[in-house]
Amino acid sequence: MIPGDGARLTAGDLEAVFLPRLGMVGASLSHRGVELLRRVDDLERAATRGSTAGIPLLHPWANRLEGQVYRAAGKEVVIDMSSPLVHADERGLPIHGVPWSRLPWEVVSADAGRVVARLEWRRPEWLAVFPFPHSLEMSVSLSPEALTIETRLTAGSESSVPVSFGFHPYLGLAGIPRSEWRLELPAMRRLLSDPRHIPTGEDAPFPAEEAPLGGRTFDDGFALDADGAVLAIAGGGRRLAVELVEGYGYAQVYVPSGQDLVALEPMTAPTNAFVSGRGLTVIAAGESFQASFRIRIDS
Repeated sequence: MIPGDGARLTAGDLEAVFLPRLGMVGASLSHRGVELLRRVDDLERAATRGSTAGIPLLHPWANRLEGQVYRAAGKEVVIDMSSPLVHADERGLPIHGVPWSRLPWEVVSADAGRVVARLEWRRPEWLAVFPFPHSLEMSVSLSPEALTIETRLTAGSESSVPVSFGFHPYLGLAGIPRSEWRLELPAMRRLLSDPRHIPTGEDAPFPAEEAPLGGRTFDDGFALDADGAVLAIAGGGRRLAVELVEGYGYAQVYVPSGQDLVALEPMTAPTNAFVSGRGLTVIAAGESFQASFRIRIDS
């Protein structure tokens, strides 16, 4: 755990820790003392490398862009891939926007069950990556049954703002082999992609499923039919359900080979939306966009 001014929330058998000065990353979510998040053992190393861990906000874009140039809301942006504010995947594609560890938030209010923090996107170095002034407010609340994260993006008075943020919660189950975890996915539309994991613009039906994970892997994007979709893993006496309450029309399911984790990722837009324009919401100057999801723990 990184020392500092973390916000610790408690409710019933649940406890959560978020780090406002380090991107409001979710650093811990435990149930009866058992950690449910993954990649949180060495957050300091993850912060230094710019890699994802725990529950990070992916902003201003979630997942990948197909190149260093994007055009959105009437502006063309050339990303400086040498900048420490840009992280690249194994193919050199910009991924997950500005690393969470580079985004210090300010706490607006906090108590035992809720913390609210704000980020003003005004720094010149941030505007070089995403030249759309705006503010973000994140409200994280904990009840005895669930962790809820609400995010509001408000465009500045200068221009409209494209919306493509998401979250990347890394979840895991203790006391049971990963092959025996049950993966629950709703009926969705799979976004077909090229070898770089960039959507081609085509999709295919994906029927609902509830089955043991076995040796399967995923790194797939999906379009959802309506608010309220639920994606979950279950096993070992627990079920962790990611409920997409509002504003998330897309999801990414990431299950890497050889790792005891699953990421069920809420996304406000599909991968590469800044380049393709597909599924991209643009809010006018002064307007707001709100999205929320919760992680429900059943035992």
